[in-house]
Amino acid sequence: MRRLILLSLLLSGTAMAQDRPAISVETLKTVTQTLGSDEYEGRAPTTPAEDKTVAYIIDRFQKAGLKPGNKGSWTQDVPMVEITATDVRPFTVSGKGAPITLDYRRDMVVGTYRVTPRIDLKNSEMVFVGYGITAPEKGWDDYAGVDVRGKTVVILVNDADWQTMGRDGPFEGRAMTWYGRWPYKFENAAKHGAAAALIVHQTEPAAYPWAVVQSSWTGPQLELDEPGDHMDQAQVIGWLQEPAAQRILAAAGRDLATLTKAAQVKGFRAVPLGLTLSGGFSNTIRRQASKNVIGVLPGTTTLGDYVLYSAHWDHLGRCDAVDGDDICNGALDNASGVAGLVALAEAQAKAGPAKRSIAFLAVTAEESGLLGSGYYAQHPVFPLSRTVGGVNMDGLNVTGRSRDFVLVGKGKSEIEDMVVPLVKAQGRYIGEEAHPERGGYYRSDHFSFAKLGVPMLDGGSGEDKVVGGKAAGRAASDDYVAHRYHKPADEYDPNWDWTGAVEDLTVYYQLGRKLAEHPGLWPNWYPTAEFRGIRDMSRKNAQ
Repeated sequence: MRRLILLSLLLSGTAMAQDRPAISVETLKTVTQTLGSDEYEGRAPTTPAEDKTVAYIIDRFQKAGLKPGNKGSWTQDVPMVEITATDVRPFTVSGKGAPITLDYRRDMVVGTYRVTPRIDLKNSEMVFVGYGITAPEKGWDDYAGVDVRGKTVVILVNDADWQTMGRDGPFEGRAMTWYGRWPYKFENAAKHGAAAALIVHQTEPAAYPWAVVQSSWTGPQLELDEPGDHMDQAQVIGWLQEPAAQRILAAAGRDLATLTKAAQVKGFRAVPLGLTLSGGFSNTIRRQASKNVIGVLPGTTTLGDYVLYSAHWDHLGRCDAVDGDDICNGALDNASGVAGLVALAEAQAKAGPAKRSIAFLAVTAEESGLLGSGYYAQHPVFPLSRTVGGVNMDGLNVTGRSRDFVLVGKGKSEIEDMVVPLVKAQGRYIGEEAHPERGGYYRSDHFSFAKLGVPMLDGGSGEDKVVGGKAAGRAASDDYVAHRYHKPADEYDPNWDWTGAVEDLTVYYQLGRKLAEHPGLWPNWYPTAEFRGIRDMSRKNAQ
């Protein structure tokens, strides 16, 4: 019945949904080119580039017609602690035969969540724990029957059924779940008392090559500055190159492929390796607040309800140099998303206030683990119980129009029902994720809101290009991941085709306007979604 009511509201607003908002291509180009320029030095949080970035976004929000969103202020302070590993000595695996030396960056990358000047790991016993998952609701526990307190756990990336072509399997088959993401694996290892947690990097299930791990996990690392200094986390967290992991397991008389196959079966039991790991590093620690930028278009009658648009403004800053260029500009990721945020603010303001308020949130430190959005979700300026739903933008389509629109994490919320007619009105269809094994729904800022109950759309152009079809779309996607993602080559290109971005932004605009103009509309998660219970409780408390 609820979905019938939702669909009837959609049909009653068909004329409004068909309107074409004024999405400014000039705004998309200008904001992306500006924020993606060398002048902004890759927009690393808590660096001088942040002040410049925040000031620019505020200026664009103000010129778009928004009001300061945080009690008269444009920003929300996000307390951060920056930890930079220094003097990293090679880690050593001992126990059987000659010791194995693991070189920093080549064989492994390591760091810590702990805010402490020194990390020393000495003779920590190593245990292979499969995919490192504890999921009682699925009857799955990779830590069953083993005590890993003070030990080093070696973990496989992704879910146990990621190679399944389809959605059948204990962890939704090919589609990655939260259990497959690296933050979960490190968190779960810490809950079991592990001293160190190392994930085996494999390009396909990780969704990016080793070079991305090198650039993202070395240099200054950010965490929220919280009481306790994260001392409840593992001493060491990091990644192993696959060949290095194979050498370690071979030294233990084991084979990575054989252990992987065993770990994919329910009832797997962790395997002590008879090896120990030693190593250490110093930490340079710096505490400083970063900022989320918040603008709002106040509503006319239901001011206490909010529709949310979000995008992260940060990127990696200075990174591994390629041909002498050490600035990871992050033009697509995510200067383009901020450009979309500004363009939507302009379009919504030009259309005039809706009944509900519309909030625009440019968050910090997404690249460090969704920190800015996570902080906002835990300390919301606008109550999450009164946040109707929204859209997050993380990289716009700059390769031309697509026939398909992909709902990432499809099958989660009633917002999807609202999007379908908007997409069809453009002559497009709802396509399937090309790479569900990458776990896209759990990798960007909408997840911070979703896991606290707010239905958020993660969707946009798929790979079925109007010019060139799926082959062209796949080639463009693969080329970006291989050559530009988290690399200095992610720079603004004046030859980008913004027509596909405009179509996607039109859908986002229409969805937000529909939510804002109908105060009785409260989309929920589907009954099977993991966030349904949280939303139900949140709405019950609000009422």
